[in-house]
Amino acid sequence: MCFQYMALANFYCSPNAAITTKVMKLLDFLCQTIQNKTLHCKLCNGLNRLKTEIWIGVVIQISFVILSVAAGLYYIAELIEEYTVFTCRVIRILILVTVAIYGGLFLFEDLPASMIICGIISQVTHLLVLRTFPFFDLTSLPFIGAVAFVVINHYLAFQYFSLFYYPFSQVLAYFTLCLWLVPFCFFVSLSANENVLPTLAETRPLNADESDVVTNYFSRRSKRYGLLSFFNYAKESILPQRVKKAF
Repeated sequence: MCFQYMALANFYCSPNAAITTKVMKLLDFLCQTIQNKTLHCKLCNGLNRLKTEIWIGVVIQISFVILSVAAGLYYIAELIEEYTVFTCRVIRILILVTVAIYGGLFLFEDLPASMIICGIISQVTHLLVLRTFPFFDLTSLPFIGAVAFVVINHYLAFQYFSLFYYPFSQVLAYFTLCLWLVPFCFFVSLSANENVLPTLAETRPLNADESDVVTNYFSRRSKRYGLLSFFNYAKESILPQRVKKAF
């Protein structure tokens, strides 16, 4: 098409060489502009296609990561429900290790005293919550204090690390070992609360129709609110169930 325009311009403007030269330059510029726009459109389409493929890959990777984490949590919740006494010992050891880490930070690092004191107090509240393990009273003062100190410790940590530079690996290690490890263990251990006998967690007298211990126990077993129960519900809702034939 550009060559046709140039031929027409040469035919109509042949008597005047100066006008012909200007018209030819103008048409040449227009042809280059059209070609550049075409190349630009092709590049934009290729970049948009590449961005779409990248986002699809990211979504697939995130989905696999979430599925892997859910499978790991489900397996850990089953182990905790099966070995509650051993889990209690492990959590107590982790609390003592966290207190030792706070002591090391106080001796060898320049962290604020408020962060270390609040961190140690939070571990003391974790020990108080651990006294009734695997039963958790969500309205008890130790449990409320533990949740409150989790929020306070995160606030103090974000405030400090936003003012002073530390490598990302050190910041992540502090959050993982000092702030997330023990609360995560308690969170996963919520499923162990389903196996508590009603005689251990009974807060009101057994009377009327609920005086039967066995009936009360199985009625409580039907109300499952732990992490393992959530995963079991998700598994039954998503995965197809196998129906047994009655012969």
